[in-house]
Amino acid sequence: MPLILVGGLVFGFGLAYSQMARPEVVLDFLQFEDFGLVFVMFGGAAVTGVTFFLAPRLLGRAPLTGDTFERRLKSFDRNVLIGGAIFGVGWGLSGICPGAAYASLGIGNVTILWALTGMFLGAYLQGYWRTRIETRDITATGAD
Repeated sequence: MPLILVGGLVFGFGLAYSQMARPEVVLDFLQFEDFGLVFVMFGGAAVTGVTFFLAPRLLGRAPLTGDTFERRLKSFDRNVLIGGAIFGVGWGLSGICPGAAYASLGIGNVTILWALTGMFLGAYLQGYWRTRIETRDITATGAD
């Protein structure tokens, strides 16, 4: 677990240092006025890509869990498309990405708590809605 904390601290520091924890910077990117976010995202993607390529070859097993490395494929379905669209609209309206929102707390932006509350509430409501649908489907199937 300490490794996860260190990784989170590095991630948060990087977001804050690059000014990506500030909603106005993200909004400038979304309005095509500042492309600095592209370089930050590319840097993160490059490090992740190299790690995903090298870790299975060099380590053989996951360092924290000891599990073997394997790909988990998520099918591209209607839920992924709709969820991504809703996330994108929320991000565009607020200029707040979840990772940057947490980092923004670290630079003293306490008004970001409103956005974080909205994110948690939205996630909770979606989970509640999905559970109700699954319960309804199981009840309908059991009644047949």
